[in-house]
Amino acid sequence: MGRFLKFLFTFAVVAGLGVAVLGWLYIGRELPRSGPLQTEKIVYIPSGSGVRQIGDVLAKNGVIADEWMFRLGAMITKVGGSLKAGEYQFPAKISVADTIKLLQAGKEYQRQLTIPEGLTSYEIVELVNAAEALDGTLDISRLPAEGTLLPETYYYTHGKKRTEIIDRMAEAMKKTLAEYGAKRDPKSIIRNENEWVTMASVVERETALAAERPRVAGVFLNRLKTGMPLQSDPTTIYAVTEGKGKLGRSLTTADLRIDSPYNTYVAAGLPPGPIANPGRESLLAVLQPEEHQYLYFVANGTGGHAFGRSLEEHNANVAKWRALQRQK
Repeated sequence: MGRFLKFLFTFAVVAGLGVAVLGWLYIGRELPRSGPLQTEKIVYIPSGSGVRQIGDVLAKNGVIADEWMFRLGAMITKVGGSLKAGEYQFPAKISVADTIKLLQAGKEYQRQLTIPEGLTSYEIVELVNAAEALDGTLDISRLPAEGTLLPETYYYTHGKKRTEIIDRMAEAMKKTLAEYGAKRDPKSIIRNENEWVTMASVVERETALAAERPRVAGVFLNRLKTGMPLQSDPTTIYAVTEGKGKLGRSLTTADLRIDSPYNTYVAAGLPPGPIANPGRESLLAVLQPEEHQYLYFVANGTGGHAFGRSLEEHNANVAKWRALQRQK
C-alpha cells in the first residue's frame, strides 16, 4: 500500500508539472500574438492603477482581448510593479507582450500645442485653456506681459499643468532673446530689449511673409530715423481691443484718432510695449533689417506688399491696390 501511495504521489507531481509546463508554453505562445485592436488608439491609464486595473482599462478599450492573459504576462515577466500610468498610443494589432513593454518603458503619448506667431498674451492664454488633457485653468485676468511668450509648438503629456506650459513659453522667449540679443548692432536706433521686442511685434502683425519681414522692419526703422509716425494699423487695433481678441471689422477714421500711446497714427515713435508675441524670424528681422530707402508699403493683392520710397510711389501702389479690390 505504501508503494502504491508513493506511485500516486509521484504521478500527481509529474502530471502537475506537465500541466504547468503546457500552461507556460501556451502563455508564452499567446503573449506575442497580435491583439484585437483594429486601429491605433489613445488610452489613458489613471495614476495609481495596479496590474488588475490596467488590464481592465485595456480590455474595455479593446487593446487586449483577455485581462487574465495580461495579468499572467505581467507576472511571468515580473514587471507588474513597474508598469507606468499615463496616456499611451497603442498601435493596431499590438500584442500583450508589446503592450507590457510599452507600459514598462513609460513612453507616454506626446500631445502638441502650436502657438502661432503674432498672438497677444490674451489669445495665447485662451488657446492654452482650450487645450485638451491639461490640468488647471489659467486666470485670464492675470495675463503674462505682452511679448514675453515665444510662439512655437510645445509638446506635453496628459495631466501637465497649464501654468507649466506658459512657464515653458516664457523661458523659451528668455533664451531666444539672450541668444539673438548678442547679434544686435550697437549703432542701431533700437536702444533696448523692450524696443526690440516691440518693433518685432509690429513687424509680425504687419506681414505673414517671412521673406518680407526684414524689409518691413527696414521701413519702420527708416520712419523712426526720419521722425515719421509709424502709422501701423496693428498698433491702432491693439489700442482699440487692448489685445483681447480680434477687432472683427475694418478700422474707422475715429479709430485712427483714438487717444492711446499704442495708436501710432497719433503717438510718435514706438508704442510703449509689444502689441503681440513675435516669433524668431521677426525678432531677427529687427536686428538684421534690410537696408533700403523705402518709407511706405501697401498690400499688393497677392499676400505680400508693394513698397515705395516716396509718397508719390506709395499713392500709385495704393491706386493699384484699390483697383484690384474693385475688380474683386
